[in-house]
Parts: sequence; C-alpha cells; structure tokens
Amino acid sequence: MVTTLDQVFREEWGRVLATLIGFLGDFDLAEEAAQEAFAMAADRWPRDGVPRNPRAWLMTVARNRATDHIRREGARAAKYSLLVAGESAEAPMNISTFPDERLELIFTCCHPALATEAQVALTLRTLGGLTTDEIARAFLVPERTMAQRLVRAKRKIKAAGIPFRVPPVHLLQERLDAVLAVVYLIFNDGYGGRDELAAEAIWLGRALAELLPDDPEVHGLLATMLLHDSRREARFRDGELVLLGDQDRSRWNTDQIAGGRAELDRELALGGRGPYVLQAAIASLHAEVPCDWAQIAALYGELGRLTGSPVVELNRAIAVGETDGPEAGLRIVDQLGLDDFRYLHSTRGELLRRLGRIEEARDAYRRARELTDDGAERRFLERRLTELAGTSGSG
Repeated sequence: MVTTLDQVFREEWGRVLATLIGFLGDFDLAEEAAQEAFAMAADRWPRDGVPRNPRAWLMTVARNRATDHIRREGARAAKYSLLVAGESAEAPMNISTFPDERLELIFTCCHPALATEAQVALTLRTLGGLTTDEIARAFLVPERTMAQRLVRAKRKIKAAGIPFRVPPVHLLQERLDAVLAVVYLIFNDGYGGRDELAAEAIWLGRALAELLPDDPEVHGLLATMLLHDSRREARFRDGELVLLGDQDRSRWNTDQIAGGRAELDRELALGGRGPYVLQAAIASLHAEVPCDWAQIAALYGELGRLTGSPVVELNRAIAVGETDGPEAGLRIVDQLGLDDFRYLHSTRGELLRRLGRIEEARDAYRRARELTDDGAERRFLERRLTELAGTSGSG
C-alpha cells in the first residue's frame, strides 16, 4: 500500500495541486489542502482499499480541506461561495483532464517578478512534487536557504497579484528560459530513477512544443530529453548502474532516438544555435557508434561559452579525456570549483585511475561516495573502490 500511495503521489501531485491553485488562487492553501488529502489517503486506503478513481478522491478531499480552512479563517468570502456552491461529496471538481492547468502553473511560477532560481525552485516544488531538500541538492544550496527562497516566492506571487494563466504570445519569450530550465531539471531528477518525473517532463516538453511550434530551443529541449531517455532501459543491469560505453545498445529505444533526431532537425531548420540545441546535438552524437568525442568536446566548448557553466566544462573535460587522454581531461577538472559536486569527484577518480594514480583515485571516489545518496551510484562507486583495493600504482 505504501508503494501504491507513493506511486499515486508521484503521478497525481502536479495535477491535483495545479488544479487547486487555479481554483483557489492561493499557493499555500492549495498545497496545504493537497498535503492533507494525501495524508488522509495514507491513513484510509490501507484499511478501505484504493478508490476506483484516486485522483477524483484526492480532489474531493482536498476541496473539502480547503473549505474547512476557509470556514475556520472566516476569510476569502468570494472564494468560499465558489467552493460551497452545490457542495457534495458526490460533486467533485472537474478532474477529467487538465493539461492547461499544469502549463499555467509553470508560467505563473516563472513570472519575471520572481528571480530565476526562485522560479525554478517553486515550480519543482509545486508541479514536480520534489521536497525542499531534493530541490536544495539540485541547486547545491542548504535546505534552509531553499525553504526561505520558496516562502519568499509564494509571498511575491500573492503580493504582486500574479495571474494564474499562460501569458499572451508577446510575453511568452521573457518567461521561456525559466520554463525550459524547470522542465529540464524535472527531467534530470526523473532520469536518476523517478521514471514518472521524466515522463512528466517529456509531456511538458511536447506541450510546450505545441504551444510554441516555431521556437528552436523548445524543440531542442524536447530532443535532448527524448535522446537521453532512449537509454533508460540500458542504464541499469540487475539494479546496477551501467556507464555509456558498457551499455547494451539493443536495449536503447530506437523510436525515441528517431523522435529526438526529428526534433533536432526541426530546431536546426528553425535556425537554432542556443544551449538546448547544442545539448540535443551532443545527445545525438552520444547515440552514434562510435562516439565522435572530438565533435562532442567542440560542442561542449561552444555550450560552455554560451552558459559559463562549470558543469558544462566538466562534461567537456570527459570528452577531452577521451580524445587527448586522461591527463588533458584532468587539467580541466582540476581548475573547476565544484568541490560539493559528486560528479566532479567521480570523473576525477576515473581519470586518475586511468593514469595509474591509484591512491588519488581512491580519495576522489571516496569523496564522490560521501556526496552520493543514490543507491545505484553509491554501489557503482563502491565497486570502483573495491577494484582499486590492492591495486598498486603511483601517487
């Protein structure tokens, strides 16, 4: 039952919360009502069984919780009249389909009145259902800092009276960068093992492509996600992480690769040269046999010039390590200030291992393990450390 409830939460949280926010116009009240509904489900479903339509059940309970709160507070009279009109447990809100509400939620969270990091964090919390701690780790900041950021963002939306709607076409572009960042972060979190989040991000990417059919960066993001997701089934074997070079390519999803490359062709035809277009091109090259590491390194170099991201530079170092050798890759890695980023240390460990600098490689892998919560990644790092145990080498 815990697994079932957890699955329902991951699948329905964004839909339930987006609908409640659209109905109530209040982030905090909607989130509180949704949380109470899921808490009640955790209490009742093990005893009474999972309802035939879990989403309808959750929406009805959440609506009633919001009604109770409004009654207790004795405020928001206009909203109260909407809530209680024809109130009945047999008359839930419209919960059939609501793709628009989720898009409206993204664009509301990505209003230009909010700082970019707050936009991304708030949408991950409300639409993606990520915890504050998960979002904090994604941003490499303390949990308390992220909690304060979320509170300030909600207050800003309320104080500024930001509308809950997809903005008109002439205002779309100013919010699009943050929207794309939100969708990609949701995908990346899902790619680490939460399949439903990756699927949600791809759905959102397709919806954005329909909304903005002539924007190359939208198609670039969708292409990137499809190409990465095509390798999902091959990334694990018996629950263990498998690196790209060791993956069984017969398990790659060829339909998704074709779909991703079609999106890439579309964005190139539109004249795209932005960050997501470059990432899609890199992902497409990763799907070729053999990989053209020199071209991948060049594309990462261009992406780094556009974004200034040290994480992009870390990925370039990996490609350089494949073309010019591990020493060249290591020189790049050792210039990056990402001490709390686990992939820097795992990359450094791999390059040092190839150079035969075993003790330094062990230290790097141990540091990566300290920073890793994911079970499959930790087991991979432990296997590397076991392989290095008893190995002699310099350093």
